[in-house]
Amino acid sequence: MTKSSVKAVMVVNTKSRSGQRSFERARARFAELDYLVDAHAVENPEQLTQTVTTALQSDPEILIIGGGDGTISCLVDLIVGKGVRLGVLPLGTANSFSRSLGIPLDVDGAVDVIVNGAPRRIDLGMIGDDYFANAAAIGLSPKIAETVPHLAKRWFGRAGYLSWAALQFVRFKPFTLIVGSGAEAQRLKVVEVRISNGPFHGGTELVESAKLDSGRIVIQAVKGPLKRRLIHNWAASALRLKTRHADVVEFSGKALEIATEPPLPISIDGEVLAKTPTIAKVAPGVIEVMAPRD
Repeated sequence: MTKSSVKAVMVVNTKSRSGQRSFERARARFAELDYLVDAHAVENPEQLTQTVTTALQSDPEILIIGGGDGTISCLVDLIVGKGVRLGVLPLGTANSFSRSLGIPLDVDGAVDVIVNGAPRRIDLGMIGDDYFANAAAIGLSPKIAETVPHLAKRWFGRAGYLSWAALQFVRFKPFTLIVGSGAEAQRLKVVEVRISNGPFHGGTELVESAKLDSGRIVIQAVKGPLKRRLIHNWAASALRLKTRHADVVEFSGKALEIATEPPLPISIDGEVLAKTPTIAKVAPGVIEVMAPRD
């Protein structure tokens, strides 16, 4: 089958930080490569689910989603079991899912992966019955996600996001994490919990043991009770210092019961969509995504 005969649909969240400009560039680049794409720009994020649902009725071979990590996780549920491959245009602030796959963060590079890359079968994480692509979090990240003004991310990118994060950090308090149940439950004081299907959180590689095709979910807890441990862990991870491992405890498995005291919200790839207690688990090999050949 020639590239030009591949049946592809592209749905782009043009309210994402670089959405509209990137949508036009992606369409132009696909045309240059003689790659036929039925393209849809969606300005209202509330219409994304319906747009993708309608697009899937045409039985495409590839569904290309353009947006940030939250957009991808919101829509990935719709392709499980549909036999359609996922293509990714990373248009968000952190683009952790694309980083985990090695997809270039520029439009032309991402388009090249969709056209010339190879399908890779990967796992999805799950919180309860909700699939997610890359990572979920408990602690500071949901607090930021619940309160950050959308325009701060769109206009100022990671700098605006980090400035807002610093403000929320001042108000944040450590909490107790409980993994498992009954007599075997483990309790520890923590400042952040990362529920990981992939290694990147917030654009930084934090959970190196998490892989998109490992068949296991990883829970990484940054130990408390001092909030400065979280700052140290983020900085040490960004600088690739060996001391980053001293701040964390990890659990892994196919399914893990988790609770917190007090009950707390859970952000899933940047969107607050659940709360504790819950079960974090992995759905092994449930979708295919276009990834770099190497």
